[in-house]
Amino acid sequence: MIRPAISRYFLPSVIFAACLLTLETQGWTPSLYGNNRSIRRQQARALTLLAASATVQPPDQPQPSAKAVELKKSLLIRIQTLRDLQERDGDVSIDFGVKGGELNETSRAPQTVDYYSISTDVGTAADSIMETCEELSHVSPIAHPTAYLGDKNMDPSLAPLSGAWKLLFSTAADASFSKNSTRGAAKAQNVVDAAAGRITNIIDFAVRDDGTEPALKQLQVVIKAVAASKTRVNLYFRYARLVLTKFFFFPLFGRKLVLYIPVPATLITRLIVFFGRIFRRKGVTKVPVPFFEILYLDSELRVQRTGESNLFVQAKESWEAAQPLLV
Repeated sequence: MIRPAISRYFLPSVIFAACLLTLETQGWTPSLYGNNRSIRRQQARALTLLAASATVQPPDQPQPSAKAVELKKSLLIRIQTLRDLQERDGDVSIDFGVKGGELNETSRAPQTVDYYSISTDVGTAADSIMETCEELSHVSPIAHPTAYLGDKNMDPSLAPLSGAWKLLFSTAADASFSKNSTRGAAKAQNVVDAAAGRITNIIDFAVRDDGTEPALKQLQVVIKAVAASKTRVNLYFRYARLVLTKFFFFPLFGRKLVLYIPVPATLITRLIVFFGRIFRRKGVTKVPVPFFEILYLDSELRVQRTGESNLFVQAKESWEAAQPLLV
């Protein structure tokens, strides 16, 4: 019985020691991380972009056609229908990692949500959203969505992708949250810092039904974004920022514990490929580069598909018609 005890207490201690840790309280921020000014500047910039995105309109961009406008209206109606059906029939329970159904066991890539596992009506409603997104992909008004991404010499507002985008719908398990899961309900969005070529994925976890704060209050994943073509963005994961209200079941008495840790998925994938080559496993030849392909983009709506064929529908708060779905 010694091994379980070591696993239970020693491993968390190692993880704790490996993390770059700061303890944030109101008006006082001591740090055990030697030089985190760069990270803090990135976080401040992301928050600035998040605030500005809701109020500042981008320069003149091609406007959606009449057909695109109708499809956008239809998309919102179908997303609302899906949510109503999920309230009636239930939701998929997905938790962190491979065991929780979030990641594929072999590739560590996000799994795809099976909406039909809830009910036929829910599955059909999800299909209708995907069909509308496919129609939208043929009428996207912006021909070069990745323009000025990573260009520090240009006004970042000129970049069509720039700003904060909130999630309306996704087929990706790692972006699907529900109150009937261990990790709980959450709101997801990402902030595109076009000039820096950086995307920050932000997940805010909701307060529990009993009024208590979740142990993980917020998760941010910082990603380097590189334009691979006019519509494709390659992604290079950098680090994650975790805001905790508890640490290994120990309460923090109102304080927030912030951990900066490297994103492990890239390392795990590299190890899988490395050992696959050693043991001559078929189909394992090189490390895949995560990416997303932009299917539709205007100043309000963004639809994209990832390398795992997962669909994301995101909107800016400036899109008034979508605001009830962004709350």
